Amino acid sequence: MHSIDIIVGMLGSTVRLSIPLIFTALAGLFSERSGVLDIGLEGKMLASAFAAAVVAYYTGSPWLGLLGGILISIVFSIIHGYASITARGNQIVSGVALNFVAGGLAAVLGNAWFRQGGRTPQLENTARFTGIEFPGAEAASQMGFFGKFYAGVISGQNILVYLAFITVPIVWWVVYKTRFGLRLRAVGENPGAVDTAGISVTWLRYRTAIIAGFLCGFAGTYLSIAQSASFINNMSAGKGFIALAALIFAKWRPVPVLFACLLFGFLDAFSNFMQGKAIPLVGEVPVQFFQALPYILTCVLLAGFIGTARPPKAGGIPYTKER
Repeated sequence: MHSIDIIVGMLGSTVRLSIPLIFTALAGLFSERSGVLDIGLEGKMLASAFAAAVVAYYTGSPWLGLLGGILISIVFSIIHGYASITARGNQIVSGVALNFVAGGLAAVLGNAWFRQGGRTPQLENTARFTGIEFPGAEAASQMGFFGKFYAGVISGQNILVYLAFITVPIVWWVVYKTRFGLRLRAVGENPGAVDTAGISVTWLRYRTAIIAGFLCGFAGTYLSIAQSASFINNMSAGKGFIALAALIFAKWRPVPVLFACLLFGFLDAFSNFMQGKAIPLVGEVPVQFFQALPYILTCVLLAGFIGTARPPKAGGIPYTKER
């Protein structure tokens, strides 16, 4: 294969594999900026992937599948919000519990409904988000690097890919240029001051939980009815934790989140490309090594080896209103 084709193929794969990470990391950004730790990102992504595949299968509409994925993800977010905000429970325990519940429910319900070992039936293309070909893409694919880049990376992606990249500047604007964003950043640092100003800390945090559920719904939907054509048991495969690592690496800022997710997407694409390939002077490396690369980097980032990431000061601390 020509080197240009390899590079373009890797870049296209990087973009596609980073999309669920982008949506999920941005979801975690809203939740954690408000002071609520969200270990349950993985569970919300998995639950929305299952719901989207089921709804798309029965209705034949990817848009209704997306709606189903968003709704179930918001439900999970509200449950986490109730446990963390209203009941003032341990936020980490609540998030971990949601991960177990999502994985268990998806497996049990999937097996009960479809009898395929927890999988959902294969979807027709009309029930999925498929690629959108831009004008001139076919002709451009015969040209040099930039033509192939246009045809293989910019063109041919499904609509959720483009929405993910559009969401990043929207989130940046909301967080840094709106009154809601100012209050969001303030409540994660000093909820007492926000409460003193007459703003409900509880309601603000619930709103960020709903936004987090909304964005996780896009991530899960992408996994099951855009990137794939069905739900598979544990198809999120730790992507929620990788997104959390990308969020920490990016220091809870929207634009660096994009680049951190692209980095993880590249490692995932690289591991796929290197499967079965021999390395000079080393020979063929076990495929498990390359598959583990994204998770190894996740552990490195979460261990704090790359810079110091300071979370919001009120993160993980339930707020009790002063009387």
